Parts: sequence; C-alpha cells; structure tokens
Amino acid sequence: MSKDTNLWRIEVATTGTTVNAFEEALDPFCGAISWYATDNEQEWRIEGFTEKKPDPESLAQAMSAVAEALSVIVPEVSVVPVAPRDWVADSLRMFPPTDAGRYFIYGTHYVTPPPVGRIGICLNPGRAFGSGEHATTKGCLLAFDELARSLRFSNVLDMGCGSGILSIAMAKTWTAQVTAADVDVNCVLVSKNNIHNNAAARQVRVVRSNGYASPVIAANGPYGLIVSNILANPLCRFAVDLGRHLDKGGIAVLAGFIEEDANRVRAAHQRQGLRLLRSYKINGWVTLVLERRGASG
Repeated sequence: MSKDTNLWRIEVATTGTTVNAFEEALDPFCGAISWYATDNEQEWRIEGFTEKKPDPESLAQAMSAVAEALSVIVPEVSVVPVAPRDWVADSLRMFPPTDAGRYFIYGTHYVTPPPVGRIGICLNPGRAFGSGEHATTKGCLLAFDELARSLRFSNVLDMGCGSGILSIAMAKTWTAQVTAADVDVNCVLVSKNNIHNNAAARQVRVVRSNGYASPVIAANGPYGLIVSNILANPLCRFAVDLGRHLDKGGIAVLAGFIEEDANRVRAAHQRQGLRLLRSYKINGWVTLVLERRGASG
C-alpha cells in the first residue's frame, strides 16, 4: 500500500451485547464510525475511518479497558490503509438502492429521484441498525407492504427503532402517528435526524426507553400495530409488555432472529393471545406477522 495514503480503516468484530461499548471506545480514534449486524446473529462489526493512523498502543488500551469492564475477550482490531478512490462511485456500488415491496430505500449519494409510485426513504448506513438491505429490515418492509393492501393503522409503535427506517415507512404508508423507542441514545439521535430528513417529524415521536419502560409508550397506547426488529431473547422477554400495549385485533410484526429461534418467539407471543398470520424467510432470517385475537376497540 502506498505510504501516501491519507485514510485508514479500523475494524472490530464484536457482539450485539458489547457493540455499543466498543463503539464508544473506538469513536475518539475516528472521524466517522458505523456498526452493523452481520448475517450471523451473534456477530456485529464496527467500522471507523480516520485520516491519521491511530497509535496502536492507545487503541489496544482502549479495547482492553472495555473488555476488562465487560469481562469479555479483547476483540481483534484491524487497522488498514485505504487507497485513494472515488467515494461517490464506491458508495453507489457498496450501498445501492434497496427494493422491498412498495419501498425504495436509497442514500444521500443517490441523485436519481425514486421511481414514480414508490415510497422513497432516504437513509444512509450509520451509527444505528437498519439501512434496508438486511434481511430482518426487508422482512418488516415486505410485511408492511402486504398489510397495507387491506389494513389501516392510525397509531403504531416501533420498539427498537434503530435508524428509524421502519418508523418512517409506517408514517408514510398509513399517515399514522408513530411512537419510536430505543434504549441506545445513538439510535435515538440518528432516528430523529433520519425522520426529519424524510419529512416525517410531525408524525413520529422518538423516545429513549429500556423496552416498554418509558411512560410515553403507555400514554400513547394502545397500538394497532407494533413492530419490533430486535433479537430473539429480548423479543421473548418483552412479549408480555407487547401483549399489554397491543390493541384488540392489533398486529405485531416481529423480526431480528434466525429460523432456529422462530418457534420460541412465536410461542412467547401465542401465550399473550396472538396468532400467527404469516411469516417471511429471507437468507435464514425470519419475520413473523401475528394478530391479537378479538375485535379492535
């Protein structure tokens, strides 16, 4: 690699439970940073860029401090120089527009207007999960597309909103009032920014909440539609809360888990009176659409 490079990429492989802590430790070394889930549910990847090669000792100390605090193994850190390139062309190639039913998700680098008749969502990969190309997000969007053919919702909840992509989609699909919640403050900030950029700020309220704990969630409920694109364990743990906040006859769209976990996620919600309407399987990931029994009130 040429010694004239003026950009370095730092990569760290971690897990969903530790990604936030390691991202915060890496942030001071980077001018730009993002993280995302891989196709393996247990693995997340942090990617940062900096114009100055980080000091190896300082970087190692930062990673070690987090690992020690969390009692986990220090993750492997990769620091590589990045060759000069056409970043706009690379962005178009690496993050092309995503099609999911009636939805067309694209980045700010994409200058062509969305196709006529499609719901456009302008969203870049960043410091929050959900950019449209992952199977879990796509499954939720396909579920919305089918639900919108026969159902209307006026009050919906996005539990674990990540980048805000699903909140934006629901707001634009049903002109609904949306409550969006996430435990991660970065996700709250990113969601607010994306929602504003997509002209949906009047419809969507974003709150920081550990699960359903925020009083705003209770005050705005019950909900005709709840979507939760998180992992299997928290979905099962929050099943009782979801059942408590979902209106009679309401719909739940659940995602963020692999096929092996689908039965236990389904069972946890069946115990709350929900029945399976349909499921979507994409690249080993599953999205469930369930209905709460009883006429809506």
